[in-house]
Amino acid sequence: MNKSDNRYQAYINILHEELMPAMGCTEPIAIAYAGAMARKILGQVPDRVLVEASDNIIKNVKSVVVPNTGNLKGIEAAAIAGIIAGNADKVLQVISEVNDDERLQMADFIKNNEVKVIASTSGIIFDLIVNVYAGDSHASVQISHYHTNIVRIIKDGETTLYNHHCDDLNTKHKTDRTLMSVEGIVDFADSVDVKLVKDALNKQIEYNTAIANEGIKGNWGANVGSVLLNSWGENDIKVRAKAFAAAGSDARMSGCELPVMIVSGSGNQGLATSVPVIEYAKELKVNEDTMYRALLVSNLVTIHQKTSIGRLSAFCGAVSAGVGAGAGITYLYGGRYKEIAHTIVNALAIVSGIVCDGAKPSCAGKIASAVEAGILGYHMYKNGQQFYGGDGIVVKGVENTIKNIGRLGSIGMRETDKEIIRMMLGQ
Repeated sequence: MNKSDNRYQAYINILHEELMPAMGCTEPIAIAYAGAMARKILGQVPDRVLVEASDNIIKNVKSVVVPNTGNLKGIEAAAIAGIIAGNADKVLQVISEVNDDERLQMADFIKNNEVKVIASTSGIIFDLIVNVYAGDSHASVQISHYHTNIVRIIKDGETTLYNHHCDDLNTKHKTDRTLMSVEGIVDFADSVDVKLVKDALNKQIEYNTAIANEGIKGNWGANVGSVLLNSWGENDIKVRAKAFAAAGSDARMSGCELPVMIVSGSGNQGLATSVPVIEYAKELKVNEDTMYRALLVSNLVTIHQKTSIGRLSAFCGAVSAGVGAGAGITYLYGGRYKEIAHTIVNALAIVSGIVCDGAKPSCAGKIASAVEAGILGYHMYKNGQQFYGGDGIVVKGVENTIKNIGRLGSIGMRETDKEIIRMMLGQ
């Protein structure tokens, strides 16, 4: 791909938009970020708090531990963590520096002050507003569409920031994603000057490997990563690829304070996209440049799939990431567009039915299954086997199959999503 091709800079921009550090599950951290910003606008610690959140955010915050809070869970804990101890300038690492006194203040605030959560009625799938009150003073911060996208700030009835996109029900991105294609991604990965994206990829390797190792060493969640290694051993690269990706999720879903580099707004997707590729790169002893380019493939294939699905859905994001990892692993083995396209279609045919029932320890198991499908998708094609157009939702052409998956996740599973949320809330 020539540098003058408008896709070249677009892919670079997309990577820089999507690969960012975050500590903890990104939905509660987005709430903490909004809380920290709201307190900053208010200018003091509030005496009561009201959080308005869309159903999908409620679903994803319900069952995960908010880091640095002393094992607190839920929307209330996330909001108060940001308000009491958050540094809004750190964005998705907003509560990365919390002391013991602040943890006591959080628990005391939740016990003695009004902290109310209500469902958003905006109709936006990703939407949250944190309102803070101190006497007659009020401030609110609204984040919509994606985790760092502040669209409205109000102080004492006066709007100090307003982004008209907050009224649009469609997911917004800074860079045009319609330019993306699997063929273009592979071309870009082959030709890009890696120095332009090397810093982000190095952080992805460093952060995601560190939390994966912690997940294996520590006692986190259901210890899916450790179970995989203990059951099938460390000698098989397929087992290690699944286990270390799952272990990172084990740790972060249970409140580990190590950061991850997220992809498509998700740390779990960031782990599933990158860790298997890193493990395979070590196993195959490829050079650093090849590993970087394989990570470009895995990241961008994941983002490409998720663009038409949206940030939050009943379609499990680990599927997109595991498929992306399969594409990156195929690249490491020397596969290019043809091999990668077949890997993607094969893998999607296998695991596209996994649903998202919120962020929680079982996400690690879903990551393991999705990565397994990505690896199997490659080995099927390598052995002359594939799924064909007409096999279920698989249609001829990788882009058409990805389009069907987007339709399934964004439209077909809307009622499924609502029913899952009702089950989780005991309704």
